[in-house]
Amino acid sequence: MKKIAIIGSGSWGVALAIHLASLKNEIKIWSFSEEEAKIINEEKKCKFLPMAVIPENVKCYTNFEETLKDVDFILHVTPSKFTRQIFRDYKKYVGNKPVIICSKGFEKESLKTLDEVILEELPTARVGALSGPSHAEEVCVAVPTLLVVASKDSEVVDLIQDTFMNNKMRIYASDDVKGVELGGALKNIIAFCAGVAAGINLGDNTFAALITRGLCELTKLGVALGGNKETFYGLSGLGDLIVTCLSEHSRNRRAGLMIGQGKSIEETRKETGMVIESIDNIEVAYELSKKHNIEMPIVETVYKVLYENLDPKQAVENLMTRTKKME
Repeated sequence: MKKIAIIGSGSWGVALAIHLASLKNEIKIWSFSEEEAKIINEEKKCKFLPMAVIPENVKCYTNFEETLKDVDFILHVTPSKFTRQIFRDYKKYVGNKPVIICSKGFEKESLKTLDEVILEELPTARVGALSGPSHAEEVCVAVPTLLVVASKDSEVVDLIQDTFMNNKMRIYASDDVKGVELGGALKNIIAFCAGVAAGINLGDNTFAALITRGLCELTKLGVALGGNKETFYGLSGLGDLIVTCLSEHSRNRRAGLMIGQGKSIEETRKETGMVIESIDNIEVAYELSKKHNIEMPIVETVYKVLYENLDPKQAVENLMTRTKKME
């Protein structure tokens, strides 16, 4: 049995808590919200996962010291834009405990990946990244799921595999932290585009093309940023890309759908009611593509849809009529 801290009480944090609690581990969740903590502790529910029942060996706190006391490792599951500040608030309690990044995104202001953010704040941190095709709605009800954990520290990888794995969850190992992180972050953009395509009633041919060429774009940028090419054809790249582009569970796809149907960014954020990583990620990927001089027509086009009022149907026309290329 392990004692595990989960920083973040959103749908993914709670789904991971339910899975790990089912394996008889002691789980302590940190939430910024007294209301959410009360719902988790007293009602054993999560407002983001109405189908889930939270086990008794999951407790929720709003105090970092209590949450991190005597735990074996930490799962960091906050929205990317809050990662630096929240980590600053609890880093004095980390010590030698591994910190596993379960969020998928970038720090928008610095264009940094989340492992870079944490290592800037605490250079001695034992960092890992957990990613892959995994909707919280399915993990919380024990649908078989495969993930990948990456760390330069082999003991961290072994710890996560040994703690997480059972007949409902299989964890593969990697030492490519950058690639695993980038696969999870960049696929959100293509999932958003899939939603836009659905919003303007495009078909299966288009979705297949979008996934294929989207994977090409995210791989080019991911390799330029330090990831291994092979990683992007694994669970955190292609695997996550498929599940988020095609599933109704995907909030990034859902957000794109609303944009395709003519809603504004503000309306989309309000109606979704949850953090939409892809909207910020699109800005970051666009800036990174310019910085590294990488041609990313899908990313550039969806950036124009969001921030330059390009009509989604005209965006498709622009992509389809680009000059001829070798594949």
